[in-house]
Amino acid sequence: MFVWQFFSWSVIDLHRPQQMYTPNQDTILQFLDDQLAADGAFYLPAVPESADAEAANQLYQKNIGKPWAQVFFHKEMKDNMLRNILRGLLINIITIWLFVWVVGKISNSSFLTVLLAALATGLIVFFNESYTNHIWFENFDLKASFTDALISWGITGLWLGWWLNRKEKY
Repeated sequence: MFVWQFFSWSVIDLHRPQQMYTPNQDTILQFLDDQLAADGAFYLPAVPESADAEAANQLYQKNIGKPWAQVFFHKEMKDNMLRNILRGLLINIITIWLFVWVVGKISNSSFLTVLLAALATGLIVFFNESYTNHIWFENFDLKASFTDALISWGITGLWLGWWLNRKEKY
């Protein structure tokens, strides 16, 4: 799973549509830095938290057919690549451990059962997070996320299907 994520995000660069370049990036970043006081995720246009449903609906109706954006803003870029890689690896280990625990509860699980359970888990993860977010926010890397779910969980299922069903030979 970890190796596939590395290939997907770097070597193959499947997620490029979610991280596109604009030659105006310096101007945009400076403008955002001047306008936003702190880190945050912003949906534009939006109403203040104190607005009622009628105000929200009026803003929505007024902006149909106009531009909209999601902005994830951070006041400072940090050099935390190693920390993020280690956190990602740890989360992959925990995720696989949880999956092995669940599959271990299936009596007499075969190679195919483990593989299909892994693929089903990948689809559940994809539908619950990536696709649900896409429904509302039209993410640009939906195909990449679907590919990630099937390939990473498929490889995991192939490996664990074999590993959990191997016969010890002495």
